[in-house]
Amino acid sequence: MELRPYQKEAKEAVFENWDNGTKKTLLVLPTGCGKTIVFAKITEECVRQGDRVLILAHRGELLDQAADKIAKATGLGCATEKAEQTCIGSWFRIVVGSVQSMMREKRLDRFPEDFFGTIIIDEAHHCVSDSYQRVLNHFPCAKILGVTATPDRGDMKNLGNVFESLAYEYTLPRAIKEGYLSPIKAITIPLKVDLSGVGVQSGDFKLGDLGTALDPYLREIAEEMKKYCMDKKTVVFLPLVKTSQKFRDILNENGFCAAEVNGESQDRAEILQDFEAGRYNVLCNSMLLTEGWDCPSVDCIAVLRPTKVRSLYCQMVGRGTRLAPGKDHLLLLDFLWHTERHELCHPAHLICENEEVAKKMTENLETAAFPMDIEEAEKTAAEDVIAQREEALAKQLAEMKRRKKKLVDPLQFEMSIQAEDLSGYVPAFGWEMAPPSDKQKQTLEKLGILPDQIDNAGKAAKILDRLNKRREENLTTPKQIRFLEGKGFQHVGTWQFDTAKRLIDRIAANGWRIPLEINPAEYREGA
Repeated sequence: MELRPYQKEAKEAVFENWDNGTKKTLLVLPTGCGKTIVFAKITEECVRQGDRVLILAHRGELLDQAADKIAKATGLGCATEKAEQTCIGSWFRIVVGSVQSMMREKRLDRFPEDFFGTIIIDEAHHCVSDSYQRVLNHFPCAKILGVTATPDRGDMKNLGNVFESLAYEYTLPRAIKEGYLSPIKAITIPLKVDLSGVGVQSGDFKLGDLGTALDPYLREIAEEMKKYCMDKKTVVFLPLVKTSQKFRDILNENGFCAAEVNGESQDRAEILQDFEAGRYNVLCNSMLLTEGWDCPSVDCIAVLRPTKVRSLYCQMVGRGTRLAPGKDHLLLLDFLWHTERHELCHPAHLICENEEVAKKMTENLETAAFPMDIEEAEKTAAEDVIAQREEALAKQLAEMKRRKKKLVDPLQFEMSIQAEDLSGYVPAFGWEMAPPSDKQKQTLEKLGILPDQIDNAGKAAKILDRLNKRREENLTTPKQIRFLEGKGFQHVGTWQFDTAKRLIDRIAANGWRIPLEINPAEYREGA
């Protein structure tokens, strides 16, 4: 099987990291970009180099999928380490192992610490747990590769405690742009769902609270879905099995042909097969299908399990991003979740690196009356953010200009009043070296001095003291200095207050023009 260009790059990057001495590295590929194929080819190369390879996962479906993909891509067979099955005595060099089984002390004791030369962890965002760490610590000499879809920042921080490097990352926008994943169009359903009473547990919403909060809105949601999903192959993610079953019934009452699957479904395989075959057009589930299930023809995703965790959101949406004949895009339904305290994942978080852009994109989608391509929406939001920043900066600059026009620069003030002690001031004590306090800056500005150029509290205190003394001595104010020196008069800081006032009154009476008989450059106080 020929690898795609980015898959080749990923494989080469992993071996380059290992060859350079980095034992624990991470590979990030979006759902639908063939991460199983990549690690199958990596596994093949490791076996060729003489390693035994352990593929570690937390669910049986992922182990079966890995074994099947390795067989198809490389022709190599796999032994299994799970429940009653063991690889001990098998001649296969590849083992797919359940972490729940491998973590047990009795099972680990069967293996010498150098038994595996390479360990590959599927859905690696789970590997921070104690169960995975127990297995990894038992094989200290093994090279480790973690494989996951796009993790959120919290995941990356946690994964940084396990892995030493990120060997390769292929992003969702790049995958769409290069034609390996389906374009995504998102629309916000104008139905405000109140989540303000939902609690948080382990960094995300409590599932029980979510189910209770969602129940009153299920019929309205079904009515809204009739506008967009009747001719779509839709997967709906819900928080609880009972909520999922209830919503299935409501959808069927509204003309859909809906089914539901959960971990206890005896006929799960049959239902999934029937859905893929088109006998159902909606499949409801309580987070069962986030990992290890592929149906490329899915062209609509409804996330009715709001989440704060980006990796979980990506997993849900990823069920619909694969390419399929006749499928030109994935429709993603978002909702107006009302929450007072928590930031939720929205379509913007699939693509936006910048939180400001993500927020603006979410706002734009909420006001759009039609599905928007998320790449176009991100571009528009980024342009909007730049425009807003430029507008804010222009206002800030205008305000600064206005302030500067009204206020005297400290250096101009020092030169005008001929204050050598101010211009040559050097702070000596600790408090003097600190920045000016807010109170000092406010007082300076009130008295007509621009505080921006005063960089320490000592200088601010000296200028304030000087201003008080000048007021007592009836000398010119900073505002008088600014106005008259702005008209060309010299050293107004040495004048008396009353002298400056009379001159300003003359100028005002002349329509704010300097009288013809006055030459500012040659004018002397009292002339």
